[in-house]
Amino acid sequence: MTPILTPDAFEFTSGSPAQTRRIGERLGELARPGDLVCLEGALGAGKTCLAQGIGAGWGAEADVTSPTFTLIHELRRAGDRAVLYHIDLYRVESIDEARYLGLSDLFDGRAVCVMEWPERAGDLIPDACLRIQLALVDDTHRHMTFGASGVRHLRLLGDFKRAAFGIME
Repeated sequence: MTPILTPDAFEFTSGSPAQTRRIGERLGELARPGDLVCLEGALGAGKTCLAQGIGAGWGAEADVTSPTFTLIHELRRAGDRAVLYHIDLYRVESIDEARYLGLSDLFDGRAVCVMEWPERAGDLIPDACLRIQLALVDDTHRHMTFGASGVRHLRLLGDFKRAAFGIME
């Protein structure tokens, strides 16, 4: 199978949780208000590990953790006090429940949003976003497929490919 490498998509296989986190850190360094990063994949696929890297690279004062009953964590960055929302919809059972959370208010362009289990929010997710599908390969390897839509997210994906892998298109 030929790996995907187009302006709007990219594939990569991480060899360890540490590498998955580093990939997230590179992406987090580039994240800006208005960015929506949707992390999809089975339980244990590495979504939270990647989200932790994004938070660290972005400069969050606190670590990204898996929410238990709090589905949305607001993280701040020292210095400019910018906001990153880590949204974990694992416990959400319906689109109506997701709607009740007020997700659309978070997508107003003032914060970075990193969302796990976005499929549980259905059509509440804007079309313009960066989607990362994570899949288990074995105990340590995770296959990631990145897909971007919308001008800002296409630019984010391009910048990420250059910063993380030196890929020029």
